[in-house]
Amino acid sequence: MAFLYTALLTIHNLNRWVVLLTGAWALVASLRGRSAGRPFGPADRQPVVAFMGSLHLQVVLGLMLFAFLGMQNVPVFAGAPRASFQWEHLGLGLLAAVFATLASRQSRKATTDPARFQAAALWSGLALLTVLVAIPWWRPLLRFFGV
Repeated sequence: MAFLYTALLTIHNLNRWVVLLTGAWALVASLRGRSAGRPFGPADRQPVVAFMGSLHLQVVLGLMLFAFLGMQNVPVFAGAPRASFQWEHLGLGLLAAVFATLASRQSRKATTDPARFQAAALWSGLALLTVLVAIPWWRPLLRFFGV
């Protein structure tokens, strides 16, 4: 059981960087496309969908960790600056996933190309900001199967 927890925590930690990189990619690509005034094509949806997918994976991994620790009666985020941080982390993670989903959906459903870029930039930016607030920055930035 200890290996499963360590493996999940390591994957969750490494995927954090994928989330941050794809979020920055989605935001920058959307802002560039909007300022360039070019048509919104399949290549413009790619960073938004990659961000959404990586964030959804992060939430699933986090929920698995949360459930695993709960079953073991282990306190989640022991040593956190606030006792409420576990709930903040969980809630903000879910909110970020909703924002990333809205970025994908609204950029697909908008009727004009500028509106598509605008929706992608707005919702990706909100999702990225939410992720940045939710990250426990006091913990090690990289974990490789070490707790």
